[in-house]
Amino acid sequence: MKNRETTIAWFFLLPLLLALAAVAAWPLARNMYFSFTDAFLDNPADYNFVGFQNFITVWEDSIFWGAVRNTLVFTSISVALETLLGFAIALLLHRVFVGRGLVRAAILVPWAMPMVVSAKIWEWMFNDQFGLINKGLIWLGFLEKGIAWTADPSLILGTVIFIDVWVTTPFMVLLILAGLQLIPEEIHEAAEVSGVPAWKRLWSITLPLATPAIGVAVLFRTLDALRMFDLSYVLAANNEKAMTMSIYARDQLISFQDLGVGSAASTWVFLIIGLIAIAMVSILRLDRNTG
Repeated sequence: MKNRETTIAWFFLLPLLLALAAVAAWPLARNMYFSFTDAFLDNPADYNFVGFQNFITVWEDSIFWGAVRNTLVFTSISVALETLLGFAIALLLHRVFVGRGLVRAAILVPWAMPMVVSAKIWEWMFNDQFGLINKGLIWLGFLEKGIAWTADPSLILGTVIFIDVWVTTPFMVLLILAGLQLIPEEIHEAAEVSGVPAWKRLWSITLPLATPAIGVAVLFRTLDALRMFDLSYVLAANNEKAMTMSIYARDQLISFQDLGVGSAASTWVFLIIGLIAIAMVSILRLDRNTG
């Protein structure tokens, strides 16, 4: 009976495994293959093997390491802010109040919008001459004239982080709220009857029990942020102050038509994100085992 159930399980998993092989495994294998060649995109059939030369070229490129730094800074700050805001908003939405369902639906609107659409909307709002952000700050007296938020190299990364927090915080709210709803209300009621202060119930009961959900949300969001491309590309194009690893790989492959170096850059991105993912999963598993 056990062998029969295993066979049936594999039978149902086979279409999924074939689909993953077609859309993930095969392109990844081809990408790694070309990373060891000097192929160019205009004639990919004409190439020679160059070993690890493309990987060395990317490794020695200061622009690549600038993109890595930008990506890590962007990921660290945006995920931290989104987690804090997501937890706070999830706590509010977890409470019972009139219109809670409508508020829960409305808060998902920024996340439901395509990132490119959100980027263009905020690009207009941050316009130095006509943008609402500058007009509001001038009206409040914080500025004397408009600031080119998306053109100033010292402000562009912060602007990208701000917009990403606005767009993606609802995703964190959704996952953390799901974790909060799994906590039995009897625990809070017993603590409240026992006279435990609200802040202590939050710190000693809610936060520890919600930690698994928060950990999963942080893991998913971190991996997504490390792959960030569209928001920064729409707002900053090739501005090195906001260039991410994905944009660097895209430029090598598309702008410079260098299939070999572009594939090597993509492989480096894959390895960096893979190592970070393994480290985060190990930490989450260790915390779960310790708990």
